[in-house]
Parts: sequence; C-alpha cells; structure tokens
Amino acid sequence: MFYSLASRPARNFQRPASSLVRSGTLDKFLSDTLGSLSDARPSQTATVEDGDKAYSLQLDVPGLGKEQLDIGIEGDVVRIASKADAARTVKAAWRFPLEIDAAASTAKLENGVLTLTLSKKIPVSNVATLPIQ
Repeated sequence: MFYSLASRPARNFQRPASSLVRSGTLDKFLSDTLGSLSDARPSQTATVEDGDKAYSLQLDVPGLGKEQLDIGIEGDVVRIASKADAARTVKAAWRFPLEIDAAASTAKLENGVLTLTLSKKIPVSNVATLPIQ
C-alpha cells in the first residue's frame, strides 16, 4: 500500500515551539549549551597564553576559595564553574586547538586569581605504511 504525502493532514508545530520561546526555556537551553563554550563573560577577566608545551589560563575569581570551584577538562574544552554554595557565580569555558592532558595539568588559586597550566597532548601519527606487492 502506498501513501501520498498530500493525503496526510498537515501538522501544526507552532504551538509547542512558541510555548518554549515564551517560557524562556529555549533561551535558557541555548545559553547553557552554546554560551558555555564562549569566552569568559565581560564581568570576568581572563588571560590565555599559548606556550610550547602548555597553555596558561588566568581567571580572576575574587572572593572564592579553591573548594568553591570546579574545573572540568574534556578533550580540548576546559570548563570552570563555581559550586552552588559559592559566594558568587562563575561559569566559563574555553576551547583550545589541541587536546589537554589533564593528568599533566595543574591549577593554582592565589590572591583571587586562578591560574591553570594546561599541558598540550601532542598528536601522535597512527599512519601505517602498506607495502605494495
């Protein structure tokens, strides 16, 4: 049995989408997912330097202790966020050209400045040569 697309009733997708926009759910989703990969927000001062073997990232986080911050590294993305009980909210993420070696990286908090030394994972070629017979 064959069905024609013309014989199917049209579906109205406007109502659910418009309710998402009106409620701000879509804005929150986009802000949380896309906004987390942008540079630090203007209220935060960050400096990123590219060294030979590591990236250096400095972020001003005055009033926060080391136990109030979470640092996550996933591939080439570094995320910094304050915990729920922190005195102020910090949420920022950076994407680097190379993956980060989390085991060789360090973090230090001194005088309200968080300094990350993020070791680069140098890509290793997995190219195998195939002899011609």
